[in-house]
Amino acid sequence: MNAAAILPSRNEPATIAAVTSAVDVALAAHRSVIVHADSSDTPATSERFAATGTRAAKVPLTGLVRGKGAQILAAAHHPATAGADAVLIADTDTRGPDPAVYTALLEAVRGGAAMAIADYPRHWDEANLTNHLARPLIAATTGHDVPQPLAGDLALSRAALDAALRAARALPAEVAACVDGYGIDAFLLLTAATVGPIASVRFDRPKQHAGSFPHLPAIYHQAVPVLLHLTATWAPPPAPPSDETALYRVADRTVEPARLSAMLATLDSFGPHPGGYDEHPWPGPAADAWHAVNFGTPAPDAARRLWPHYLRRVTDWLISGPRATTRQRAETLAAAHARLHTAVLTPQEPCR
Repeated sequence: MNAAAILPSRNEPATIAAVTSAVDVALAAHRSVIVHADSSDTPATSERFAATGTRAAKVPLTGLVRGKGAQILAAAHHPATAGADAVLIADTDTRGPDPAVYTALLEAVRGGAAMAIADYPRHWDEANLTNHLARPLIAATTGHDVPQPLAGDLALSRAALDAALRAARALPAEVAACVDGYGIDAFLLLTAATVGPIASVRFDRPKQHAGSFPHLPAIYHQAVPVLLHLTATWAPPPAPPSDETALYRVADRTVEPARLSAMLATLDSFGPHPGGYDEHPWPGPAADAWHAVNFGTPAPDAARRLWPHYLRRVTDWLISGPRATTRQRAETLAAAHARLHTAVLTPQEPCR
């Protein structure tokens, strides 16, 4: 089976070489190619990529339009990836990349999965969009409970990649703009799920990479419209039995008080908390947003209305987190996961 890898990057000269080498080991195929999709401000990242020796052929794409999704889609359209039966996509900000991770993802696709996506444990103060919204919403609306649906390390079958390229052409303009950014991860997952099985490949060590918190507004406003738009086309599955709970792996670590205070101040700067939050607590507003899109509200509009409720949820989580045990955190997430599924299944009247 021929394989290709796509490495989207922006200003990552310190890590691109190690990721490239690890991906090259994983490809291990006679005919394989690594496409570097770069939108950096300087040539340093592309120069490091070019200087890295590989067995696979290398294709540098530089000066691309900035945006993770736009870069990945540009590489996916490139003739170099056209003959690949499996396509690996890897984050290029990863420190200490493990070839075994990339190998396992490719093997899962070769074994019949439409998509294989990494399942890393995440520290309790990270992955807020995943844990509070993306994972439970996808599970509630599609039946696919993917522990890390926004993981940057994944592999796609040829059929899944072709389906994504077709679907991208049919998106409304405002949602397409989101897919060109951080919405690409949710988009690839949800389009692959229409083609075949989704395999979550479990790993036991947290991924070491640049934190996403500084980019929270951009990630939210690009990923959530895609989530709402695409999940609105699915018929929610029945609620699981009450004795089945979703497993959340929330790795423990100490967060320094000064750092936690800075994170809370940043969240507070994004806007006022919504009134009536206690009367309509999370995840109720998330279900409301999904129902609104089903009744015709454009997904970007629904995401903007949900934003202050999401900020309040993350704020509450970070305030209570230092006092909670690892088990309590996992149980809190699992309970909200179940409540969101119930709320999605509860019929609503269209807003007047």
